[in-house]
Amino acid sequence: MRTITAAKLWDGTTLLDNPVITIDDGHIASIAARASGEPDGEHHFPAATLAPAFFDVHIHGSAGHDVMEATPEALGAIGRFLASRGTGSFLATTVTAPLDMTLRALDGLASLIDHPGSIPSNGPTTKPIGIHLEGPFLSHAKCGVQPKEHLLAPDISTFDKLYEAAGGHARLMTLAPELPGAIELAAHATARGVRVSVGHSDATAAETRAALAAGAVSATHTFNAMRALDHHEPGILGTVLTTESLFAELICDGIHTDPAIVDLWWHAKGSERGILITDAMSAAGMPDGEYRLGGFAVQVANGRAMARGVLAGSVLTLDCALANFTRFTGAPLEQSLRLLTVNPAAMTGFANQAGSLQAGQPANLVAVDAQGKLVASFHNGEPA
Repeated sequence: MRTITAAKLWDGTTLLDNPVITIDDGHIASIAARASGEPDGEHHFPAATLAPAFFDVHIHGSAGHDVMEATPEALGAIGRFLASRGTGSFLATTVTAPLDMTLRALDGLASLIDHPGSIPSNGPTTKPIGIHLEGPFLSHAKCGVQPKEHLLAPDISTFDKLYEAAGGHARLMTLAPELPGAIELAAHATARGVRVSVGHSDATAAETRAALAAGAVSATHTFNAMRALDHHEPGILGTVLTTESLFAELICDGIHTDPAIVDLWWHAKGSERGILITDAMSAAGMPDGEYRLGGFAVQVANGRAMARGVLAGSVLTLDCALANFTRFTGAPLEQSLRLLTVNPAAMTGFANQAGSLQAGQPANLVAVDAQGKLVASFHNGEPA
């Protein structure tokens, strides 16, 4: 039995003063308010708020490994690093590659998700709960660092091959709405339970609205790899920012988006639809040098990951994204926390596995200070 106490606790909906969390066998046994004079817990954070562990729906790797390696060793290294940074759940995110390479990676990831015990856990280790397909159905005009030679036209048969290789674990797919066949694919993927996110796109506003009507629910790294906003043609970006029902990702590292743009995004999407992501690649948590993103090399220096002169993911962690966001916007902590807990869980349909703190759940939680800085992380009740 282990107890954790703090100044406050935010469980995903409400704020509790002077909380005590009791943990038994890696799960939350109870959450209550401490009585006056009750002693501090085994782990006490007198100036911090306890909150659900973070959920990253867009991450390619960290700790020197890429998720497309799809090996127990790679996922173990990634998972240990993520647990130490407060991330308790993630979607293993692919990058555009030759189709056979992607299918092999998906098959390996599906096996590891089905058999999480095969991922070595030398200490607290976060394990993937689903897969995000970032590619291959993306725009050549807005592909960013995604290899143009491996992009494919939206095709239901090809999607079904990817879906089957992923063993039903594909939960999110980025899609450029303007491509021929994209709207039909959006409807098909949605019917199979895969959330569609519009992105890597040069779509007009009308093309974007057609994708939303076909079932798209989110936008991939808003502002990045998107048609620029124009007062005559608002395009995909204008539609993302003004559609209240649409979730929208943001990379809040001060590199992908200027702080003033982060504030604009916050005013547009608010605490109900914003989602902070990392888009991190294998260099996250590592020194400067050359690393891999899927099948190609990326050079990392001074916090920037670059390939062929283009930003190639990030080295961001969600705890830093939270601290950056609160600093850039001045948003209240409990509203900021929604962006990497409640909202990603709601968008992906994983609200029963992530994004909240309740008795009976695995004890995956963080302690953060008033500025959103990570103070401590617990995974299955163990300090990470």
